[in-house]
Amino acid sequence: MGAYVLLGVSILLEVFGSTMLKMSNGFTKALPVLGMIAGFGSGFYLLSVTLEYLPLSLVYATWSGIGTVLTALAGVVFFNEKINKQGVMGIGLLVVGVLMMNLAN
Repeated sequence: MGAYVLLGVSILLEVFGSTMLKMSNGFTKALPVLGMIAGFGSGFYLLSVTLEYLPLSLVYATWSGIGTVLTALAGVVFFNEKINKQGVMGIGLLVVGVLMMNLAN
C-alpha cells in the first residue's frame, strides 16, 4: 500500500475517532468510546507506519491539516454545527498550507 494511501486512511481513522469522541457524550456511552479507541489507536499506528516512508514535516502537516478540515466538516454534517466566514477562510488556509507542504517535498 502506498505511503499516501496509508496517510489517507490514518487521517480518516483519526476523524472517525474524533467523531466517536463527540458521540461518547463525555465517555458516558460505551460503544462510541470503543470506536474512539479503535479509531485513534489504528490511526496513530498507521501514522507511525507512514513515517517510515515520508518526512515528518510533510506527514504531520497533512495529517493535522486535513484531519482538522474533515473533522470540522463532520461537525457540520453529523452534529449540525455551523461554520462562519472566518471558519471557511481558515479551512481554505489549511488546505493551501497542506498543498504547499506537499509541493515543497
